[in-house]
Amino acid sequence: MPQQDHPRARRSDEQVEWLTLGRAAAYLGVAQSTIRKWCDAGTVPAFTTPGGHRRFRKSDLDAFLESSRPGTPPPHGPLVLIVDDEPGVSAYVRASLEPEGYSVEEVANADEALRLVETRAPDMIMIDAGMPQASGWETLRRLRERLGDGTPAVMMFSSIDEADDDLARSRGANVFFGRPLDPGRLVERARQVLPL
Repeated sequence: MPQQDHPRARRSDEQVEWLTLGRAAAYLGVAQSTIRKWCDAGTVPAFTTPGGHRRFRKSDLDAFLESSRPGTPPPHGPLVLIVDDEPGVSAYVRASLEPEGYSVEEVANADEALRLVETRAPDMIMIDAGMPQASGWETLRRLRERLGDGTPAVMMFSSIDEADDDLARSRGANVFFGRPLDPGRLVERARQVLPL
């Protein structure tokens, strides 16, 4: 009869991949200060070493990203549709807006956005202006054709330029903001166009 490993022995043999704060931030595609805020809010679990450094299990970060995927039931409140091809950015926006009372749905491109609005019209849309394939501007145009002009739109730029505000408004956006993203500013912009 073959010998079986004791369950406790098997668990100790499993490899847990731990990431430093810097590596975790790079993995999620956000700033280190953002992950610190998520940890303090209990959104992302972390282990603190005796020296006071945070360590993150890669499996926990994967679960965090998975919980930010489209199809996850929204909690409650006005629905914000995020259109961004970077999962880390979408997760960041979700983690900033949901604690404030917004529901969030995420999609990666214009086609997914158009499919989603067939089932539920969002109360606000946030779009990355620099997406490949259909740009953020093309995505906004197509969503405006489907939803009309009554749904507030926020455009996200990779950098801020004085001309961006005029460009955003001339192309149908209500508000714009640039990166690096700041949670407080993000919530402020959301409340500016969609108060709770």
